[in-house]
Amino acid sequence: MRGALLGLAGLFLCLQAGAEEIVVASYNVQNYLPTDRTVNGKRQKSADKPESEIQAVVKVISAVKPDILGLCEMGDEDMLADLQKRLKAAGIDLPHREWVRGGDEERHVCLLSRFPIVARNSRGNVPFELNGRMERINRGILDVTVQVNPNYRLRLVGIHLKSRRKVPEYDETVMRAREAWHVRRHVEGLLDADPKIHLVVFGDFNDTKNEYPVRELIGKRGTNKYMMDLWLHDSRKERWTHYWKTADEYARIDFLLVSPALAKQVVFEKSGINDSPFWNEASDHRAIYVAIATKKKP
Repeated sequence: MRGALLGLAGLFLCLQAGAEEIVVASYNVQNYLPTDRTVNGKRQKSADKPESEIQAVVKVISAVKPDILGLCEMGDEDMLADLQKRLKAAGIDLPHREWVRGGDEERHVCLLSRFPIVARNSRGNVPFELNGRMERINRGILDVTVQVNPNYRLRLVGIHLKSRRKVPEYDETVMRAREAWHVRRHVEGLLDADPKIHLVVFGDFNDTKNEYPVRELIGKRGTNKYMMDLWLHDSRKERWTHYWKTADEYARIDFLLVSPALAKQVVFEKSGINDSPFWNEASDHRAIYVAIATKKKP
C-alpha cells in the first residue's frame, strides 16, 4: 500500500515538474522496419534499418529533446520498443506510447510521451469508397490525450497520408485527398465538441501547402475550425522538411497544425526544424518541433 501511494506521489510530482513549457515533435524516421533497401551498395530484400541510420535517428531526437514525439514510418511494436529503449539510454525517457495499426501492415504512425496518455481514441480502420471499391486510410488516425500537468491536457492527432509513389490500384493523389477529407472530419468533430481544445495535428502529409490535402486539413482562415499551420524554419531560415533524392527535390511536406486555443501558447522562438549535420544519415525527412507554454492563459 505504501509503495502504491509513493508511486502516485511520484506521478503527481512528475506531472508538476518541468511541465510549464513542453516540446512536441513530429518525425518521419524513414522505414524503421524491414524492407527492400540498398545496404553498403548492395540491394537487399527485407533488410532492417541499418544500425548507423538508427543511431543517427537517436541523435536527431536527442538534439530536439521532445517531451512528446510523433513518429511516421515505424515498424511493429517491438521496433517501437527498441527505439524507446535507445532513447532512454540517450537520456530521452518517453515511457508512454501509442501505436496504430492501419491498412498498411508495415508502416505505422506512433507516439511516445513523457507524460501519461489518459485517453486513446485512435482509429485504425477508417473505410471509404474509391473508384467503386472499398479502401481505408493506409496508416489510420492516431488520436490520444496526454495529461501534461494536473491542469493541462493536450490532444494529439497523428497522420501519414498516402505517399507520392504511384500504385496500380488507384490514383495516389485522389487517395491522399480522400484520406485528408476523412481526417478533417475527425478533427472538426473534436473542435465542435470543445472549441477551446488544445489540439495538435502532426505528421507527414506527403503534399505541399498549396495542394488540396493540406488546404483541407488546415481549413478556412478566420473560422473557429481553422487549424494554424506553424510555418517553421531551421537555423538558416529554410523551411523544407523532406529531400526526395530521385527527383532531387526539397519540399515542406511535414506539418504541425494547432487549434485556435493552442496557437496562443506557441513559443515560436523555441520552435523549428532540426538541421543537425547528420539529419540525412537518419532519414530523408527532418524532424519538426513546437514549444508550448502550458501555463499561458487562454
